[in-house]
Amino acid sequence: MQNSNENRKSSYSYKEREVLALLQDEKTRKAGFEMIVREYSEQLYWQIRRMTLSHDDANDLLQNTFIKAWVNIDYFRADAKLSTWLYRIALNECLTFLNKQRATNTLPIDDPEAIVIQKLESDPYFSGDRAQLLLQKALLSLPEKQRMVFNLKYYQEMKYEKISEILGTSVGALKASYHHAVKKIEKYLEETD
Repeated sequence: MQNSNENRKSSYSYKEREVLALLQDEKTRKAGFEMIVREYSEQLYWQIRRMTLSHDDANDLLQNTFIKAWVNIDYFRADAKLSTWLYRIALNECLTFLNKQRATNTLPIDDPEAIVIQKLESDPYFSGDRAQLLLQKALLSLPEKQRMVFNLKYYQEMKYEKISEILGTSVGALKASYHHAVKKIEKYLEETD
């Protein structure tokens, strides 16, 4: 039996070229943008959620991402794929949010991720077990850019070339960043075992 998401996706066919054509015409722009939202909401949500760890924050940032995309759709020149552009907006929204959150929270100096972990543990939408919670704690110990690279490569299974387009970083630097992230996560998990 297919889940509702698969049913929804199979009921229409997303073709970027057709969507871009819809976006060019004022009369069909809204329909084209609705197709973009339908196509990318879930994957963007999970990418944002892995950075913020909170369902409510991820929902808010996803909405902000699509609002910024809608407001700036005239500036999209199709030099890159729509997904690349949307990921770039979403990740910038995450960085802005995390920086504001860090500035407004008074965190204990020795445990800066304590509030985020506490938020995750109290999130009614978090259904992970102890291992998942440990992985999230390990991810929080990474610098934000490194965490983004890890999330895009590990969870989204994105190719380094696509990540390079999104983050504007060389493939070599991304490979090194991912390698360092994996090593730091392994070390963190070994130390907490």
